[in-house]
Formats: sequence, C-alpha cells, structure tokens
Amino acid sequence: MSRIQTIFRPGYKALIAYLTVGYPTLETTLEAAVLLASSGCDIIELGIPFSDPLADGATIQKASYQALKQGVTPQVCLEAARKLKEKIATPLVFMGYYNPILNFGLEAFCRSASRAGVDGLIIPDLPPEEGVELEANMKKHGLDPIYLLSPTSSEERISLVAERSGGFIYLVSLTGVTGARQSLPMELESFVQRVREKAGLPLCVGFGISSPEQARRVARTADGIIVGSRLIQLIEEDSSLSSLKSFTLSLREALDQYH
Repeated sequence: MSRIQTIFRPGYKALIAYLTVGYPTLETTLEAAVLLASSGCDIIELGIPFSDPLADGATIQKASYQALKQGVTPQVCLEAARKLKEKIATPLVFMGYYNPILNFGLEAFCRSASRAGVDGLIIPDLPPEEGVELEANMKKHGLDPIYLLSPTSSEERISLVAERSGGFIYLVSLTGVTGARQSLPMELESFVQRVREKAGLPLCVGFGISSPEQARRVARTADGIIVGSRLIQLIEEDSSLSSLKSFTLSLREALDQYH
C-alpha cells in the first residue's frame, strides 16, 4: 500500500490542499504548506507552473503566470518538495502538465520526484490511453499515477482509470476549469456513485469547493476533498496566512462532522 493510500482510513475523510509552487513567493509556498499540514491537511498537492494550464481557472492561471515570471521551473519545484519533506511528514503530490515533464525526461523526472519525497503525480492533460510510458516510470520509482474523471466520462473511461490509477482517483466535480464556486452541481452524488461501482480506490472530489458546507456535502459520498483556488485567494488576501489557517481548520472540522 502506498503512503497516499494509508491516509484513507474507514470513515475518515481526507483533506487535500493545492498550492502553486512559487506563488506569491517560494518562501510563502513552503510556509503555507507547513501551516496546511499542521491544520489538518492529509495530502499537499504542489502545482508545477505551466504557461498553458488548460484545466485551471483564472486564480491558478494567474498564480502560475506569476511563478513562471519569477523563474519557477520543474527543478525549482523538486527542490521545494525536498525542503518540505525535511519539515513535514504529509504525503506530497505534484500536479503538472505533460510538456514540462517530457522536456525534463520522463524517467529523470520520476526518479527526481521520488528522491525529493513526492508520492504521486497528477497530469491533467495526459489521458490514461497515452500515459503508459510515464506510468511505467512512475511505478518504477514508487509514484502513484493519479488520473482524473469528469461527469462526462464514459463507462469505458471510468473502467480504464479505475484499473490504472494509484493512490486515489481525482473526480472533477463539474465540466470546466478549477475555481472557487458558490455551488456544486446537483448531480455530483450520482457521479461519485457511478465511479464507486467500478473503482476500488478512494475517490476525492476537486474543482469548485470553497466552503465548509460544500466540504460537508462532498464528504457524504466521497472519500476526500481537494481545495486549491480558494486557498490561493486567501494567501493573496492575507499574507500573514492567518485566514488560510482558519479556513483550513474549518474544512477539517466540517469533514470530521459530515454525518
């Protein structure tokens, strides 16, 4: 069993937090990650900035752009992960797009990520049909391949992702891009259930979760939630990170009281 899978205990709901590496500064990323780990986050997703982040909404696009302008490369992200592993025991996952990883070299990247203490990779623009080579390198170096499913995914795609994923399966709550939203789709529960019928891995829902109420609703059917855009907004609004801490604690409390 991978380190990521050990998080998902019966009846427990995982809180997964996303940060764009280097936004607004590298120091802030490290400080925020340590704070998130101490405030009840179970997994920290480190976003590798990319110039064309197709799956991301305005908040994360802007964060990516600013980080790139400050010279944040995949190598810088690897170094950030290595520094974090010296400070926290929380599993780390890289979320990045395929092109920078391909340019780095598939095996070289997987080897470096593993040595830096990363436990899994999320590549939103890499469908499992095209992921065989990267997946082989991930497995060689002990990394979980975490694939995404959306409400429009076919039964065939759900079966394929269920078969090929490791750690957990990332369920996109809606068709579209990341971003904090006022409400989640009515059909979310039926989507989670549809995947549950085919997949034995934990199911975590991301895209749009921005309140404890939404977290509690998702926790009734899913095994965990993924929050990103709202965290980045809070870091922007309050550089002391006290708003980030109180919001994270409120999510943890909501997940612990979802019944």
